[in-house]
Amino acid sequence: MSGFTVGLIGAGAVGQSVAALLVRERWCARLMIASRTQESATGLVTDLEDMREITRSSVRAEIAPVAAMPAADAIVVCPRATFTNTATSDIRMAGLAANAPLIRSLAQEVAGFGGHVIVVTNPVDVLARVFATTVGPAARVYGIGSSTDSARYRLALAAHHRVPPAAVRGWVIGEHGDDAVICASTTTVNGRTVEVPSEYVRAQLAARPRQINAGIGRTRCGPAGAVLGALRKTLGVSDGTEVLSVNHDGVWLGIPLQFSAGRPTVALPDLDPDEQRQFTAARTKLDSAYQQTLQGVTAC
Repeated sequence: MSGFTVGLIGAGAVGQSVAALLVRERWCARLMIASRTQESATGLVTDLEDMREITRSSVRAEIAPVAAMPAADAIVVCPRATFTNTATSDIRMAGLAANAPLIRSLAQEVAGFGGHVIVVTNPVDVLARVFATTVGPAARVYGIGSSTDSARYRLALAAHHRVPPAAVRGWVIGEHGDDAVICASTTTVNGRTVEVPSEYVRAQLAARPRQINAGIGRTRCGPAGAVLGALRKTLGVSDGTEVLSVNHDGVWLGIPLQFSAGRPTVALPDLDPDEQRQFTAARTKLDSAYQQTLQGVTAC
């Protein structure tokens, strides 16, 4: 399968990493790039042209306004408003007030879009809902975040049990944030249920992004990989499971989705009573945060 056009809104750390990955994807024919400034969009497109020539890629990269993005098959939304995040807990949620107006404005510019949308900007679960409810019902909007958490979970558990990460099957769902739900009761290693050291795992889920930020300033490669996985599945390039934030009874939360030919089926694992309580609490928290964004619109 080939010939897809992907629109990319945001030429920052994640946007640059996503673009570099897509230049090497044979199914991607065209990249449309929009950024806050003409200078950053031009810089990224020029850099990608160099990469295209060196790698003999056929993917064309071009600057495009946000309003032109409905010509794409899928849009990746990863800009970040300019603000200083001083939060020491609920760090991702701290960006809500600054980022929600930006994401709503972008969705208004592409209103009526009928393709796939992958939202990256944090707090991603809330902002995926903001984008979805603004752009219109024809778009299929997903948020990435729980996919990264699930990867970190498997890495942590594999290290604890001294097995390859591929031996671990387990998910982190709900919120991409402090109230993420670890599905310990259904986690297996080499097909067998195991003891999950919850405190150790949660510490690792928090430590890994801090370590990345301390070393290189911002997470980029992990989220970019999650975006690539989501695009492959939603566009029907490959089948498999992705943990993405989607509409679940009116609230966007991280849910495992089994994709076949681009069509998703909810594959929510069985939750024990404590996990169900956490999942319900995450739902309530995310719904409350979304309602706050509506109050901001009313105030305007």
